[in-house]
Amino acid sequence: MSASRRSGTTELGPDEPEPDGSDLLAALLDGMDAALCAFDADGTVTHWNREAERILGWTAAEAVGRHGFAGWAVRTADAEEVETRLMSAMEAPGRQVHEFALLTKDGGRVLVRTQSAAVRGPDGKPAGVYCAFSEVHAQIDLERSIALSEALFEDASWGVVLVDADLRPAVVNAHAAKALGTGRTSVLGRPLGELLSQGVEELESAFTHVLSEGAPPAPAELWVSVRTPEGERRRCWRSGFLRLASPLAEEPVPLGVGWLFQDVTEAKQTEQEAALLRFRANQLHRAARAAAECEDPGEAATVHLDFALAGFADHALVDRVTGGRLVDGEEGPVRLVRTVATPAGAPGPSILTGKAGLPVRYAEGHPALQCVERAGSVRADAGAADAERAREWALARQWPRDAVHALCAVLRSRGRTLGVVTFLRSAGRSRFERADAMYAEDVAVRIAMALDLEELTRRP
Repeated sequence: MSASRRSGTTELGPDEPEPDGSDLLAALLDGMDAALCAFDADGTVTHWNREAERILGWTAAEAVGRHGFAGWAVRTADAEEVETRLMSAMEAPGRQVHEFALLTKDGGRVLVRTQSAAVRGPDGKPAGVYCAFSEVHAQIDLERSIALSEALFEDASWGVVLVDADLRPAVVNAHAAKALGTGRTSVLGRPLGELLSQGVEELESAFTHVLSEGAPPAPAELWVSVRTPEGERRRCWRSGFLRLASPLAEEPVPLGVGWLFQDVTEAKQTEQEAALLRFRANQLHRAARAAAECEDPGEAATVHLDFALAGFADHALVDRVTGGRLVDGEEGPVRLVRTVATPAGAPGPSILTGKAGLPVRYAEGHPALQCVERAGSVRADAGAADAERAREWALARQWPRDAVHALCAVLRSRGRTLGVVTFLRSAGRSRFERADAMYAEDVAVRIAMALDLEELTRRP
């Protein structure tokens, strides 16, 4: 391999002319995005590129060789001031910025913003001035775009992340870095899987879709789990996505995705809680309407239980105190008889019905016994046990084998304890919370009233 090819140059044939430096300069000037002209020390135009021709309409042949702008590119009345301000760049350090009203070839006026600076000769002395200019509105648009970008990445009150084509963060603003639980520089280039434990697949799928199809028509709400030193945080981010393309390419070249998001976790949780309250209130209303049509109070109690089970738990059990009731202050061990189990036929231990009058073999400390003794709700969980131990935990408590979360609510009416209702959830559901206990207590009141009425109607 020749030295010229190793250095990246191209060898010329014997008949090929050496490229002229002036041709290269002309190509560079014509390829610029900004309009450019140059003046010698006397103020004569020496260079005029195609962008200047596009803006003003004057060709290079018409512009080069003219002295200043007077009478053709600037009104005669303004020519002296314009020329003085442009040529003053020969003596001033750095660049000077001015705004002028220039004339187009067809007689119109264009307000331009110019940047001018001195051109130095071989001896270091000023030999002329070059002037780059663009239409003010185009310059203002550019400045606005830059200002908007800087504001988004410095002062925005929502998260802004630029994701590259490899689906990794390339630029992150302060708000997004805080939401991701990391610093602005430490997050760059890292896979999203290192920052999020859940929701990564959904986010990456959204980025891929935007890269291929463009921005979606509306924001999307995504639930994610953020890894933090304090543990995982479950958050809901309302996200918007934009496909970024290079403005310099002839055809759109995707640079990545702009991801803007806002934390709406509290609002979504409030919405979910409100929807849950509405659903449960409707269930209680429907249950009361249905129970009112039951001739048998025992059947009404079962109706209340069935309605409560929908969307709340997987199993429900009603255990009555032997003898029908337990008066406050009464001594002796508490014994419970299983009277209702719903849904019927659910897999679990074989339990005798209440008609036989035989108590359920609850061990000491069983949640149902604690509930009766305390006259208050009791929650219990299998904990982090594996599937086999969780099954043993449920069976030992005389519950269906898939139960891992339990909530017991006492049945009280007219100052007496009638029994306990137990709601059970499988591993696919979350544990019972305080709001669940309040709902279970509302259901228990209605069931207790029905059972008390049943006892009254059966007395001789």
